[in-house]
Amino acid sequence: MSTGTTNRGLNVLIVDDEAPARERLRSLLGELPDIHIVGEAATGEEAVALAQSTSSDVLLLDVRMPGMDGLEAARHLSRLNAPPAVIFTTAYDEYAVNAFDAHAIGYLLKPIRKEKLAAALARAAQLSRPQLDRLANARPQEARTHVAARHRDSLKLIPIGEVMCFLADQKYTTVRHARGEHLIDESLRTLEEELGSSFVRIHRNALVSIKYLEAIERNDEGQYFVRLRGSEEPLQVSRRMAGELRERFRI
Repeated sequence: MSTGTTNRGLNVLIVDDEAPARERLRSLLGELPDIHIVGEAATGEEAVALAQSTSSDVLLLDVRMPGMDGLEAARHLSRLNAPPAVIFTTAYDEYAVNAFDAHAIGYLLKPIRKEKLAAALARAAQLSRPQLDRLANARPQEARTHVAARHRDSLKLIPIGEVMCFLADQKYTTVRHARGEHLIDESLRTLEEELGSSFVRIHRNALVSIKYLEAIERNDEGQYFVRLRGSEEPLQVSRRMAGELRERFRI
């Protein structure tokens, strides 16, 4: 058991967008010894918040949920210094099951049986970020709904829809959003590959949201800049990216 628990029992958080599924898990867990249900969540966002505030040892985490799904929630939580263990729950899905098996990641098929649940809890393990990244690449998925920034010892979730731009600075990336700025440790290349349909690269150090793109301007020296809605500071466009930007927006 790699959750670091002792005789105090196991703190379990139930995460599923369907109330009957949560009720079934609650009933099954109630029949197992030394299990403490510390909360329930119906969304990925709630799961990330509750996992931290309740000091959860294990998350029973539904894979498919509206908005932030279970996989994205687990990837965000893996950035914590001491992330909880995760057991995914899913209706039969060939892609998901094969991917979980390939990467030795715990999962339970619905409808969940007590014996399977007890066995999964007994071997629950913390998942590494590389494991989760490989799992994400192994099965079809939509782009993430949030980016997660470390804030002291917790995570700050920033909706992708509020992000104006990502600015690279050495090994960190600044997320400039509607309510301020935060640092994340993800590369612009990774972000561009995942979010490319709604963001555009304007410089090797800058990826901007098309949603917030207000104007593309050219100065007397022929240098291009972009202005973003809600931000006074214009961002420079590299000469290499200027042609692609002009073509994409028919300037």
